[in-house]
Amino acid sequence: MFLRKIHWVITNMARIREYYQGSRPEIIDLINHSPKRILELGCGDGSFRLLLDGELEYWGIEPFNKAAELARKNLHKVINDTYESAFPYLPDNYFDLIICNDVIEHFTDHDSFFSSIKTKISEDGYIVGSIPNVRHIYNLLNLVFKKDWKYQDDGILDQTHLRFFTEKSLRRTFMQHGYSIERLKYIEIIKPRFFPPRRLFYNILILIFGQDTRPLQFGFRIKPD
Repeated sequence: MFLRKIHWVITNMARIREYYQGSRPEIIDLINHSPKRILELGCGDGSFRLLLDGELEYWGIEPFNKAAELARKNLHKVINDTYESAFPYLPDNYFDLIICNDVIEHFTDHDSFFSSIKTKISEDGYIVGSIPNVRHIYNLLNLVFKKDWKYQDDGILDQTHLRFFTEKSLRRTFMQHGYSIERLKYIEIIKPRFFPPRRLFYNILILIFGQDTRPLQFGFRIKPD
């Protein structure tokens, strides 16, 4: 088991590096006021912090050792562990903003996360983040026409993803756990085009299957009720 894990890390170093160096600027406009105390789950090397101005108390949780080491250069405090293990060390009713960029799909129990994280959010605090859209048209075509569901090294069917969401199921998940959806945005959408013919074909199918098949990801801002 240990040797298999080492082999996976070595063969996926480029992918890991890309993961922890991602800054995700498209999430910035979801932040609607100036938070003072921030917690980022899966903070990588802390690149997202560099997009935010001002004096901030910025915490991060990061399971990859190398990424956590780099993040410590940018963040106030970094816990090198999983969310579940780091949870007891997080102060209650403290954070104005929780950032979850491409994190929730990796949880073994996302329901527990949505319930437990509420105890760490301040009175006016909220959560922003992103999550893959399993009903993206490319994935839908592979499922419907190719009859295939093949896990990949990255993307929607990343082999480390444990949960999958459509827009409808994501909205339901938020509401069932007592969150108000303040904003839900489409990220990396397929834009309407007539050329090349293949793009026209995709757009025709989007009209048939629905506009929710256009984005690769959903960006969200939610707040506990």
